[in-house]
Amino acid sequence: MKISELSERSGVPVATVKFYIREGMLPRGQTLSATRAEYGEEHLARLRLIAALADVRGLPLVRVREVLDLVDSPLDDPMETLGRAVGALPPYVEGGRDDYPRAREAIAALDLTYDADFTAVAQLDEALRALDAAGLDASPAVLGRYGDAMRKVAAQEVAPIAGMSPADAVTYAVLGTAMYEPVMLALRRLAHHHLLVERSASAPGR
Repeated sequence: MKISELSERSGVPVATVKFYIREGMLPRGQTLSATRAEYGEEHLARLRLIAALADVRGLPLVRVREVLDLVDSPLDDPMETLGRAVGALPPYVEGGRDDYPRAREAIAALDLTYDADFTAVAQLDEALRALDAAGLDASPAVLGRYGDAMRKVAAQEVAPIAGMSPADAVTYAVLGTAMYEPVMLALRRLAHHHLLVERSASAPGR
């Protein structure tokens, strides 16, 4: 396909496609003449990945590059590759500590795997500290309720990874995390709204 068709099918302006090519984020097409190149479905898939991360989720280009580098050159350890890829997604917190005591305690109570190098550990520790500062309940019972629900969701999401190549697994994990988290947040808020409407409708005198 021509670059114009690549742009049309991906929804990315031609000028932006050319920018991604210049920056080495999108491979050049097969040169057919001095003014024409041919692009394939692999270019379309790559462009959609970049657009999903950069445009839909608003990741800085430096973070998009991190993900693309891991897709192109996965690390020897698949778990480290996935960890780094997911770590390129927001929220961004300052990590690098040896221990996260609040997160470690919560993770142990939830019977999950504690790894101080995994980005979500630092994210959880910061979130729990924020709950404490706000005087909100972060007891094992409350965290267990969320943990049980998230474990069920994660089990369904992780299942397809087993049969994927490292590059496909990184793409799947990053896009799944990046694109479905807003869906989960919206569904949670819709459920709150629905339950409050139901409660109001069934209140005495209604």
